[in-house]
Amino acid sequence: MDKEKFEELGFAYIDKFREKRTGAPEAVFCPGKTPEQIADIMKALAEEKRSSGNSGNIIATRATENDYDAVKKILPEAEYHKKAGIISVSAVSETEKKGRIAVVTAGTADIPVAEEAAVTGELLGNHVERIYDVGVAGIHRLFDRLEDIRCADVIIVIAGMEGALASVVSGLVESPVIAVPTSIGYGANFEGLAALLSMINSCADGVGVVNIDNGYGAACLASKINRRAL
Repeated sequence: MDKEKFEELGFAYIDKFREKRTGAPEAVFCPGKTPEQIADIMKALAEEKRSSGNSGNIIATRATENDYDAVKKILPEAEYHKKAGIISVSAVSETEKKGRIAVVTAGTADIPVAEEAAVTGELLGNHVERIYDVGVAGIHRLFDRLEDIRCADVIIVIAGMEGALASVVSGLVESPVIAVPTSIGYGANFEGLAALLSMINSCADGVGVVNIDNGYGAACLASKINRRAL
């Protein structure tokens, strides 16, 4: 491997050129890593950005408060987005943001996954509109926010239970819909598998599906669509 393009920490390789190569910075997935390892990785990413002059954000996902405490000792400017479980060191201002993503949830219980998507979308340079608890069990709530949803360039729909909301939204809008099944539901939901299969089998056109609870992946895809389209 070309050592100019990565940094070895002994327990991890830092991908220095991922943002230039893919449009999104390397994200630190926190589960399975110690708080100290997370802090060391984020420190290395921050130092690389300072030395190279890159302006992108640094993101760690599925982070705990203990993870954040370790990071903040090394990077005092780091922020913790508790609902999203994300640690960030932000370098993107509001004036630099382009494109609009609507993050729509079926229920309040889906909000943690939605916040992961929403915060990631903002950190990747998009304007984000949060529209929560508008699922099919009370579909009048969805119609009340439909014009706001239709204004988005990309729509992320997050739902557990039977996952029907993605099909309903896609049948009402022109923009692409990214469906995120969540593990919220009773026994036959099979920890999100029922919602995943429902979304994959959607008869509505323009629906793409990511993995169960993958708000981060949905936001990355939405951001790439916006960058290509705008």
